[in-house]
Amino acid sequence: MSIPRHPDAERSEGEGSQRTAMSLETLRSAQGDGQSFLRGSYTPVVTPFRDGKVDLERFATLIEKQIEGGSHGIVVAGTTGESTSLTLKERAQLFKTAVDASRHRVPIVAGTGSGSYEETAELSQSAESAGVDALLVVTPYYSRPPQGGLIEYFVQIAKRSALPVLIYHIPGRAAVSVTTQTVAQIAEQAPNVIGIKHAVHELDLVSELLVRLGPDFRVFCGLESLSLPMLALGAAGVMNAVGNLDPTRVAALCNAALGGKWDDARRLHFELFALSQAIFLDTNPIPLKYMMARLGLLATPEVRLPLIALNSGRQKILDDVLRKAGLLDH
Repeated sequence: MSIPRHPDAERSEGEGSQRTAMSLETLRSAQGDGQSFLRGSYTPVVTPFRDGKVDLERFATLIEKQIEGGSHGIVVAGTTGESTSLTLKERAQLFKTAVDASRHRVPIVAGTGSGSYEETAELSQSAESAGVDALLVVTPYYSRPPQGGLIEYFVQIAKRSALPVLIYHIPGRAAVSVTTQTVAQIAEQAPNVIGIKHAVHELDLVSELLVRLGPDFRVFCGLESLSLPMLALGAAGVMNAVGNLDPTRVAALCNAALGGKWDDARRLHFELFALSQAIFLDTNPIPLKYMMARLGLLATPEVRLPLIALNSGRQKILDDVLRKAGLLDH
């Protein structure tokens, strides 16, 4: 599905204009004219397990469900996909399965970040070899690097790939934040770093990035409750877990916002709000996998340690949310 360009997406002058021109060359080489690529709803798909093993057959089915539901792209092995609980081999298998299942109908974004530079480099190479369309690289977690270290890390990772790269900014899990200046320096030194997934309650950074780098810098919302506010500021789209449950309405929200139909966008935002909040009743993706199992999208809500199954009290809360959202009849 084609996404219209944001109505305010005019190139800025000076540094931002030069930076945007370089970014668009990367995007055009990846996907046609580059204007609809990496815009809209890119669902971070869960990783299904069965008896402790990754269920690749079910995963391929979930990819098909996303495409049928109107999602504009797929994110593989992100936070929602329990990436830190997967082996490097399993992540590589997921990349290949997603590419094969999608058959180039929608772009595939591979989550290749790790706490280790070498692992991130290896995963990025595996993803590129599998045929994915872009990389999503989380800020290296646990080590709490300084801003200078983050710049060097992302620049070196990006230079090793011909693919577009998005920074994954999620300080609540990674324990490190990036600044506007840091992102700008990364983008200047590595033109294929063309965007960021922003998963924190800080809207100022969104505005600062779009002012500094121009409206073609792809800012994606990574927090369900901030989808509409970020889109209103000029974000390119969303990478939200709720898309696993209702890809059609999440895609419609993006289509409405990016098309300037704000009344429709606001209505869809409120329709999805309770469902979006339910995602975080416990650590993501524990509630999500339970709800997907209740809807028949997963054979089992199985997660890997250190995550554990949802307790019965919270299961009842989620059942009620699904009924009110019109997704569950009984």
